[in-house]
Amino acid sequence: MDTFDVMVIGGGPAGYVAAIRAAQLGFRTACVDEFTRNGKGSLGGTCLNVGCIPSKAMLDSSERFEMIQHDAAEHGIDVDGARVNLSKMLGRKAGVVDKLTGGVAYLFKKNKITSFHGLGQLVRQEGEGWVINAAGTEVLAKQVIVATGSSPRALPLAPFGGHIVENSGALEFSEVPARLGVIGAGVIGVELGSVWRRLGAQVTILEALPGFLMAADDAVSKEALKQFQKQGLEFHFSVNITDVQQDDAGVTVSYTEKDQTVTAQFDKLIVSIGRVPHTAGLGADAVGLALDERGFVKVDSHYRTNLAGIYAIGDVIGGAMLAHKAEEEGVALAEMLAGQAGHVNYDVIPWVIYTSPEIAWAGLTEKQAKEKGLTVKTGQFPFSANGRALGHGDPRGFVKVVADAQTDRLLGVHMIGPNVSELIGETVAIMEFGGSSEDLARTVHAHPTLSEVVKEAALAADKRALHM
Repeated sequence: MDTFDVMVIGGGPAGYVAAIRAAQLGFRTACVDEFTRNGKGSLGGTCLNVGCIPSKAMLDSSERFEMIQHDAAEHGIDVDGARVNLSKMLGRKAGVVDKLTGGVAYLFKKNKITSFHGLGQLVRQEGEGWVINAAGTEVLAKQVIVATGSSPRALPLAPFGGHIVENSGALEFSEVPARLGVIGAGVIGVELGSVWRRLGAQVTILEALPGFLMAADDAVSKEALKQFQKQGLEFHFSVNITDVQQDDAGVTVSYTEKDQTVTAQFDKLIVSIGRVPHTAGLGADAVGLALDERGFVKVDSHYRTNLAGIYAIGDVIGGAMLAHKAEEEGVALAEMLAGQAGHVNYDVIPWVIYTSPEIAWAGLTEKQAKEKGLTVKTGQFPFSANGRALGHGDPRGFVKVVADAQTDRLLGVHMIGPNVSELIGETVAIMEFGGSSEDLARTVHAHPTLSEVVKEAALAADKRALHM
């Protein structure tokens, strides 16, 4: 029986990053992953194969099509007869995925990580290690990292299949649906709805909650809803789905809204109501691995489970289901196993929604800060007053800074606008080091850049914005 210092079960962002970092630290490392794409094993998990990466490729392609149709003329570029070649667009998306998943396989080879394709199962404890069934081969691991990720949550009334799809199926439509329904107005639902709306679908989004993006700062969520409705996305809130039926022609959804019963017809229906921990086939019951009432693997602050030598990270332990959060846990845990001080600061993990305009935030919202009993000051600055945004042709949105009124410590930053997924990083760095809004305001930003809006928002927290 082959023996490894570290065996990782799961090859998504948490698992493959943990494996790479463990190998860098000198551990003899292996990874078993069951994800299959195009009939063969493909590392990278949901994120690289059917989630983060392919969805961003489609978002970018659809945004380019929208720009050609509606914005090019403003730049003095006349384009007639633009049309979508969906098969080519999907092929480009697949090429991006192939390059990145192939890159993970290369990194495994470079770092001498043994890779198994198939199901990874906890079998039994043996001495000071654990026997793992790695795709049919039993191996012994001194330490095991469970990183099996999550799966789309199904709606009991609308099981996946046929015209009813989850995120991966929503990236593989063979033609643009004329009428697209989306259940769930969260990150995935809004991103995928935006893709197909730009390509020509009439999109209706049904949400059970009473408001939009309720985890975001109120100012951002209100602006986002206004922008998305202006684009043609149709939203319905406080919706209760009562029946879903499908036939060869499409899907019929019945729901109640404001005490009214509504029936809607769709060609395709995306169900995006969250994700659940993926532990099927792991063997948790067989070895006594403790799960909580929602099925997440229980861990302490050092990612230790109730079983000595077994750890867990990523979506399978709950918290923010974000690839970058999972990656940081992978690095932190590998370094802890090597006796180093691995750490993840969960208070400043950035959130990003890759719509147009983009949405990003980190830290506390104004409401959350006040609920904690803090006295806050805020600063806000619009992209409409920024030269680069105007030159770019996209002056929508703003940056909002939340700081402690007593200490000036930066508590949170919230953005909606062009390229804010790239702008949020510097504010995370300031918060990571306990910096102030003054630190952000005094940092020199190149001109003309979009990042000047971040600086101006920080200046506005002390009512000294220069260009407003």
